[in-house]
Amino acid sequence: MRTDLIRKTALTAAGLAFTGGAIAGPVTTAFAAPSAKPATQTQTDRKGHGERELGVRYEAQPNFYYCGPAATRNALSVQGKNINVDDMAKEMGTTEAGTNSINDITPVLNKETGKTNAYRSVEISTPAADTKQTDTLRADIVKTIDDGRAVVANIAGTSTDTDGTTHSYEGGHYISVVGYRDNGNTVKIADSADPNTASYWISVEHLADWIATRGYATS
Repeated sequence: MRTDLIRKTALTAAGLAFTGGAIAGPVTTAFAAPSAKPATQTQTDRKGHGERELGVRYEAQPNFYYCGPAATRNALSVQGKNINVDDMAKEMGTTEAGTNSINDITPVLNKETGKTNAYRSVEISTPAADTKQTDTLRADIVKTIDDGRAVVANIAGTSTDTDGTTHSYEGGHYISVVGYRDNGNTVKIADSADPNTASYWISVEHLADWIATRGYATS
């Protein structure tokens, strides 16, 4: 399965399965001071009706390599938690090269959620997600959000949201998935890179291909 996702030819499964997110390229607005303005101020709860959206106390990442801690902080905010991103960065081993893998984020999500098995890591190791991997991602997102938690995903490359806006993270990035509609065929992203595009909707097929060669943390 391919969408209009564009990847660098250098992005291979072997090279990126455990490569983390430090934004590379001309994303200069990504490094603004954290914003307290929430991406989602209210929670739309229509579990059983094909859609649900969690309330996020959004903050932008303070520098180009804190997307892992920032995505995790935004994800945990839907549970009412407010954790310092510097503390998270230390726990994840984040450096100026980014956070190595979703496997460094899952234990922090479990610790802060207060359950050892609240989250698990799922890898999409292939260069593009197939139908089974996309269906699994869709089911994982719906279950996690219905449980009142957000998904954290490690992405790479370029994709387009439902409004036609392009989002490019060739060096890798972390995002939170905080809502779904259409029974999970479209999902809402909280993106710490730029407070001007703090949230957007994307098809689950696009998201699966965006995650391909990397992974995500889910219930």
